[in-house]
Amino acid sequence: MDGLRVVELAPPGPLRGRVRLMAGFTERGAPMRRREVPIAGLVVVLSLGPDLWVDGEWMGSFAAGLYDRPVVTGHGGEQAGLQLYVPPLAGRALLGVPPVELFNRTVALADVLPAARELTERVALEPDWRRRAALVAEVLGAAEARAAPEVRHAHDRLVATGGAVRVERLAQETGWSRRHLTARFREEVGMTPKAFGRLVRFERATALLRAGAGLAEAAYACGYSDQPHMNRDFRALYGAPPTAFPFVQDRAPAA
Repeated sequence: MDGLRVVELAPPGPLRGRVRLMAGFTERGAPMRRREVPIAGLVVVLSLGPDLWVDGEWMGSFAAGLYDRPVVTGHGGEQAGLQLYVPPLAGRALLGVPPVELFNRTVALADVLPAARELTERVALEPDWRRRAALVAEVLGAAEARAAPEVRHAHDRLVATGGAVRVERLAQETGWSRRHLTARFREEVGMTPKAFGRLVRFERATALLRAGAGLAEAAYACGYSDQPHMNRDFRALYGAPPTAFPFVQDRAPAA
């Protein structure tokens, strides 16, 4: 059957708290390109089909860090894979590299996870998405996310408040200077607290728009000072104004 099919999966036990969501996907149709919106997390894809077009090049399985700009993905007529949405603080444990090294970058998964090729081959042999997710959890679930308590506190507060808490307040709450908190947060999360808060707020706004909220409603709910402020974030992070934001990703034919 042509079209995109996505099966969302709750991370199996060993990956709970380390992975936000897993999703199996298949798509068949005309070659295409799709503009993706940045999210407040890392993305890992085990490719089970032909190579994918990601941020300017063809690649198989990959890991993508935090982005503060839109990314174009696509395929040559079909794609299939298992995707993991990873909180930044779990990125180092799962991938073995500091998230800051992946900022605005997508790399071949084998470059950061030596067992990537073997894992992908084993996943492809499983008969359904749930067993594939269970296998990934078995292999990667032993990784233990570790971060400085102060960084974790700042990260969790930004997520809980939708990016609304100020860096000065986070510094007071952790007992660190703003400069020290910013440096450590960037190292362990992948971007500064201010930039990450902006990304969290933007991700929340895109979720509200997908759910049918109006522009003014979304701007107010997400703490933007006004709608033009939200418009600027959309142009910077999505590459288009919110009026152009679709409820599904762009599906322009590939050039």
